[in-house]
Amino acid sequence: MNSIWVFEDVNLFNLLCPHKFNAYKTCHNFDAYKKSDYIYFEEDAANKVYLIEKGKVKIGYYNENGSEVVKSILSKGDLFGETAILGEEKRDEFAQSIDNYTTICPVSVDTMHKLMRDNKTFGLRIYKFIGLKFKKLERRLQLLLFKDSKTRLLEFLYELCSDYGYDCNKTGDNIINHPYTQKDIASLIGISRPTLNILMNELKDENIIDFNRKKIRIYKTIA
Repeated sequence: MNSIWVFEDVNLFNLLCPHKFNAYKTCHNFDAYKKSDYIYFEEDAANKVYLIEKGKVKIGYYNENGSEVVKSILSKGDLFGETAILGEEKRDEFAQSIDNYTTICPVSVDTMHKLMRDNKTFGLRIYKFIGLKFKKLERRLQLLLFKDSKTRLLEFLYELCSDYGYDCNKTGDNIINHPYTQKDIASLIGISRPTLNILMNELKDENIIDFNRKKIRIYKTIA
């Protein structure tokens, strides 16, 4: 799957932002958000897609009990709200800034469709990206439904390794430089932050991983 869907070392903002296309440079603006500001709410009109120029954005929804369910946490270069391209008329999720300095590039669906019609390579990148996001979401939902907390954490770490990791030249260990806080990770795999701390330290004691605030090492013998 990776050979088909994954953009290796690609910043989607650099590829897709209309500022990169001369015809749109002069009529396009960026929007700034502070921490806890919403970009859109559930049931809002779905008439734009968004690219993150700076900061982090949480995508989620509220279940029948009123509890927040986090679907993803996105950072610089990521695209969201993309289901509007496929014909979604109303949002079924919310998007919220979780950084004090988040800058967003909003793109109308009409503009995106025109860019896709005029540039086949651009259009293919968009559809591949949407396909990848659906596959990742499906996999994460399967983990939440059928796996225990420790397995969910391990699977998430392997996913982080695919997205943000590299092999250490000296040891062969997988090194992950990621943008997430422990609160982010706990939300994404459906556990509490104290439970995450316990599980991370268990994995460390078992010599499966080592970690600090922004870096996780998965030892070669396990990865």
